[in-house]
Amino acid sequence: MSEERFDLVIRGRRILTTAGIAAREVGVRGGRIVAIEPLGNGLSGAEVVELGDDETLVPGLVDTHVHVNEPGRTEWEGFASATRAAGAGGVTTIIDMPLNSIPPTTTVENLKLKREAAQDQAFVDVGFWGGAVPGNKHDLRPLHDEGVFGFKCFLLHSGVDEFPHLDADEMEEDMAELKSFDSLMIVHAEDSHAIDHAPHPGGDEYATFLASRPRGAENKAIAEVIERARWTGARAHILHLSSSDALPMIATAKRDGVHLTVETCPHYLTLTAEEIPNGATAYKCCPPIREASNRELLWKGLQDGTIDCIVSDHSPSTLDLKDLENGDFAVAWGGVSSLQLGLSLIWTEARHRGIPLEQVVGWMAEKPAALARLHNKGQLALGYDADFSVFAPDEAFVVDVSKLKHKNPITPYDGKALSGVVRRTYLRGNVVDGQTPGGKLIRRGGV
Repeated sequence: MSEERFDLVIRGRRILTTAGIAAREVGVRGGRIVAIEPLGNGLSGAEVVELGDDETLVPGLVDTHVHVNEPGRTEWEGFASATRAAGAGGVTTIIDMPLNSIPPTTTVENLKLKREAAQDQAFVDVGFWGGAVPGNKHDLRPLHDEGVFGFKCFLLHSGVDEFPHLDADEMEEDMAELKSFDSLMIVHAEDSHAIDHAPHPGGDEYATFLASRPRGAENKAIAEVIERARWTGARAHILHLSSSDALPMIATAKRDGVHLTVETCPHYLTLTAEEIPNGATAYKCCPPIREASNRELLWKGLQDGTIDCIVSDHSPSTLDLKDLENGDFAVAWGGVSSLQLGLSLIWTEARHRGIPLEQVVGWMAEKPAALARLHNKGQLALGYDADFSVFAPDEAFVVDVSKLKHKNPITPYDGKALSGVVRRTYLRGNVVDGQTPGGKLIRRGGV
């Protein structure tokens, strides 16, 4: 029997530590994990939580791809609603994308405006990506020094005029700059020329929209990112991989020693083009959801390590921007809202494929934390932040969009039956209740 007293002790038969799922007691003090001992050791705490036999304690997820849109487009989303949704889904850290807010995070001054907007509104921890746009090369180092986790660029129109895209030569020049202080370039990799030559996306037929964003546009842009990363020696990351065609060249680049990582998203792993009804613009995103055969190859890419992690790319908008009356895929805003649902979505698919929960959490917590170099997040281990969720993997539920916490009630998953319920989330040992904001604004290299 240990005499030491902790702020919080969680006991359970299913605690997902770095050694796998085991019967353990976890002791928390000062917001950090300071003890992990076999169940039955009797750790003493000011608060003691006994997990049910159907519950697993998993590390808090880290979602490095979230569009919060505040300030400037707060009617689309905001820090309070986004972080409430994150907490409800077992996500304890998000990193906000530099665009869709006004102003975009392309200068230190703009970063400060964003931090001011987020202050006292965050229910989970929030970090920020910077943006790489034409003409802001001199802003990259100051933003890095101010704590952004890396820099996002587009290789085609971003969807918003205030965040212009780079051409490949400009991206290479910025990569060389980032290499000088070991930062990371994260890239929306679709090629504008390939899309210019593709069919026009007008109308309510999903097949027409899919043809307008061909795999070739992704493949060509990804090849460009790989070669520019190879030439500069910079670290590069491919955002929201949709085209499975690109997996062999990604695998080759990694074998060659190119500093490359890759993410994909729940919508590419759970949805298929064949099942999307005409006019169903809730499913529109760029790059697009592709065929079932493509989905299966993405799962293989995850399992063989070619794809590193799974993050949401939560990119919401107001309902009117989804053009729900006409269902025109050319007009509708591209973005899927899924911040609260990621763990259940991926677990539902993974268990059918015989993939264990430990692997799912690795893709959604440990690996995104490693991408952002968050050394105190993403694992249930000694010295790490006491960020967890209590997950009931066998409990089923049906998604009801009206009960989700993000701001605008639209998601392609409405009405879908899923496995796995997040019953409770802890941030630094405190329950995320959606009432009292306890999140911190975090910086590269520490809070």
